[in-house]
Amino acid sequence: MKKIEIIAEIGQNHNGDMKLAFELIQEAKRMGADVAKFQLYDAKALFPKENNPWYEYNCQTELSMSQLEALKAECDRVGIEFMASVFDTARVDWLEELGVKRYKIASRSIYDTNLIARLSQTQKDLIVSLGYWKEKEFPKILTKAKVLFLYCVSEYPTPLQAVHLDKVDFTRYAGFSDHTISLTASMAALARGAKILERHLTLDKTMFGPDHALSMTPGDLKVLSNYRDELEIILGLETTTQPTVKS
Repeated sequence: MKKIEIIAEIGQNHNGDMKLAFELIQEAKRMGADVAKFQLYDAKALFPKENNPWYEYNCQTELSMSQLEALKAECDRVGIEFMASVFDTARVDWLEELGVKRYKIASRSIYDTNLIARLSQTQKDLIVSLGYWKEKEFPKILTKAKVLFLYCVSEYPTPLQAVHLDKVDFTRYAGFSDHTISLTASMAALARGAKILERHLTLDKTMFGPDHALSMTPGDLKVLSNYRDELEIILGLETTTQPTVKS
């Protein structure tokens, strides 16, 4: 297992197309990511219809239990961890049935006490983005499992001048959920001590959808994973896994 993890956030970038979702999983694995992550929600309950130009898209990208089973099976087949940001307690039960290893709490869910309580009951590790967290101290999540917090700026895309990595203490934050367009902020965060990097993944930045333009391509992911592998060697964090071969 790598000491520095890269989470490829597929999220809604499958556009409701399972073939595309499978291709994204395969590219995530092939280009060096450790995790392929999706978003699991009841679109009509989570997303507003009024003043939301992406409402129909949000509904189109909602995943069913059978689709989740297929995505988890594909992740298992290629050898990459399946993970999901989950947005309601009913779908936590779905993921428990699938036997996921751990959970992601998205920034928009950080004040959802019912969801967080249900996730804590699973006694599985939690990765928590703090993009919308307004308090000085980290949230208190009552669980015996490990809770890791990610620094995040909830602007999509995030301008570089809004990142402020100089103010981020990566002895407190486990990592960085990056919504910038270039790779510079991701590389800077890893160099400054982030042990988890989360970024959206797309096959084509020009695809229809709200997240494609700010996502990394498979080529970008290869650059990041190579950088991560070499950084682990430089910092004495290397494992028995060899660096990703460049081409």
